[in-house]
Amino acid sequence: MAANEENREPVLPAKSESGTSPSPTKIRIIEDADAIGDTAAAYDYWRAASGRQKMPGIIKCFGARPDFLRQVVDFSNTVHFSEGHLSRRHKEMIASYVSFLNRCPY
Repeated sequence: MAANEENREPVLPAKSESGTSPSPTKIRIIEDADAIGDTAAAYDYWRAASGRQKMPGIIKCFGARPDFLRQVVDFSNTVHFSEGHLSRRHKEMIASYVSFLNRCPY
């Protein structure tokens, strides 16, 4: 490692226009208030599919790739949230518990 790299501070994104603090992750999180263009459209696509208004962090982590976000929404609706051997309620309970075990904040 070069000498100038040893003392380098991690680069975090600046405060968003909505005034929220930068994310502690390396993933660029686009807050709902800061979403424009294709990202705003992809967030609206998620809202329409979910019936919810508040964007969860797990969705915002795909905001930098709105094309991929739409694919994730479609995949989730097909695989995770469709009725099958397990009901949607049971699948969401399992996902919530796994997130808890992994100390996932969202």
